[in-house]
Amino acid sequence: MKNFLMVLKFTLFSISAGIVQAGLFTLLNEVLHWWYWLSYLIALVASVVWNFTFNRKFTFKSSTNVPIAMLKVLAYYAVFTPLTVLLEYWLADRLGWNEYLVTGMNMALNFVTEFLYQRYFVFKDSIGSAEEKDKTEDSNTDGE
Repeated sequence: MKNFLMVLKFTLFSISAGIVQAGLFTLLNEVLHWWYWLSYLIALVASVVWNFTFNRKFTFKSSTNVPIAMLKVLAYYAVFTPLTVLLEYWLADRLGWNEYLVTGMNMALNFVTEFLYQRYFVFKDSIGSAEEKDKTEDSNTDGE
């Protein structure tokens, strides 16, 4: 049950991050008419930070070192982003697949691989550590 709740929370926060990304991209690209790549980059970074923050606190309940965990997530995106851009190019531009189908496939690939990466690498040894830390702090203040 604990793993199911973890996946459910990750799913809901990922959906909310997608809404943040789409909303911010639309604002920057369509309303403010910024360059496409800059609008995309800012929206992507905002959604990654949003997703990381909520998943660290509520899904994985981790008190791990935040800068180190963020660097691990940055490493994931340093590999994932160029690979999926190439996949988008190859499947949509070269082979003529539907762009939205390819983007949907990449989103699903991102969802699954990012969950596994965060669960088994980024937060592996610290899942639940924030809860344990809170209990320890509470028990230390009970005696005062």
